[in-house]
Amino acid sequence: MLKKLLLLFVFITSVSNAQHTIKGAMSPEIATDWLILYRLEGTKQVFVNNTTIQKDSIAISGVKQAVSSFTITLPATAKPGTYRATYKLKGAGFIDFVYNKEDVSFIFNPEYPKQSAAFLTSKENKLYGNYLTDITVVQQKLDSIQIAVLQNPSLDLKEDYKKTLEKVAAVQARYMLSSKNKYIAPFVKASARNNPSEILTSVPAYLGNIKNTYFDKLDFSNQTLINSSFLTNRILDYIFYINYTKDDVKQQELYKQSITTILSKINNVRYKSAIIEFLIEQFETTKNIAIIDYLFNEHYSKLPENLQNTQFIEEKKLLFAAEVGRIAPDFSWQEKGSSFQLSTLNDANHYVLVFWSTGCSHCLKEIPELHSYMKTKPSLKVVGFALEKDAFVWETYTNSNLNGWHNVLGLQKWQNKTARTYNINATPTYFILDKNKKIIAKPNSFTDVKAFIEAM
Repeated sequence: MLKKLLLLFVFITSVSNAQHTIKGAMSPEIATDWLILYRLEGTKQVFVNNTTIQKDSIAISGVKQAVSSFTITLPATAKPGTYRATYKLKGAGFIDFVYNKEDVSFIFNPEYPKQSAAFLTSKENKLYGNYLTDITVVQQKLDSIQIAVLQNPSLDLKEDYKKTLEKVAAVQARYMLSSKNKYIAPFVKASARNNPSEILTSVPAYLGNIKNTYFDKLDFSNQTLINSSFLTNRILDYIFYINYTKDDVKQQELYKQSITTILSKINNVRYKSAIIEFLIEQFETTKNIAIIDYLFNEHYSKLPENLQNTQFIEEKKLLFAAEVGRIAPDFSWQEKGSSFQLSTLNDANHYVLVFWSTGCSHCLKEIPELHSYMKTKPSLKVVGFALEKDAFVWETYTNSNLNGWHNVLGLQKWQNKTARTYNINATPTYFILDKNKKIIAKPNSFTDVKAFIEAM
């Protein structure tokens, strides 16, 4: 009897600690030869494993096709969750899937991974994929009926709408039942749309319903949803699509309102901190300084101190210190025996701040052009900040060619402290400042500088 119990214990232990494999095939094949597997935790990616991508061929619909394939064996300790297989750094370069103690295999088009994924093994992923297909078909039918009435209110489609709404509810109920106690259950529940019980006859009412019921099925405390891209995707849709307008001024207000609404739904302060950081990085891509400041000042700074990442704050402050809308970071220099400071200059209505170098061929072409042009603009002044390894060539050049400018020497070239503050990675780099030293433009070239000044 004891021997049987020991054998049973060994069997149970081996099953519970079994390793599983993730297999993928990409068609058409890709040039990339590596793949990294992450597990999603909140808004972060946690490294799990990596592997090489092999060239292979498989039969697809009876026809042999060249594919790129990969296999990753998960450690026995791998947790259930949403995983991300990343095969290129930009664009649609990853595919997400659910892992819950079973082998997972799939095939997909690497250019359209989300839309094309077909799971060959994994009951959970197959079930969720079937759900998304079935619910999308009936929901699109319902939406088409609704839109037809919005376009032509004289149409009588109430019965069609009612019957289709019942079909939507039936599909949702069927998959809610079949996904019960499975890892994907929260995704199925959260994916349901809150459709009105009766067809709507006005566009404002239709849009209002979408906006007002958007969060009804979203549970921001559910750890399964938190540890996936589901909630972050819904957040992005709400901010950038549900609350969109062509009016730039109104759009800024809508951004603030939608951010406030979203954060009010999140009670988990650690997750709220992660979402604020995530949103700051989203607005970083468009350099929307006003909204980044709003996120920092009105939300991030009000979190408990232990949840405010000091390094993150400093990195972003440095990154955005010299963007349009900011007061230009201050610096000082000596000029003909006198001390000067950018912030206290008062000899012009506007300033062109240019970072350049005597060792830069583009600079030696554009700087003389800028010097000649600025002679015709007495209300503007140039601050030429030269990034040099030593002073000798710079002194000779500026004394002979750049009279009338404020000439600043920045030693240590790319490692110069001011250059790093301004995030200078190439020369020449131009900034146009107003009288108060606020950055109002960052032209790419002398031609752009000239065009901006002429348009002022």
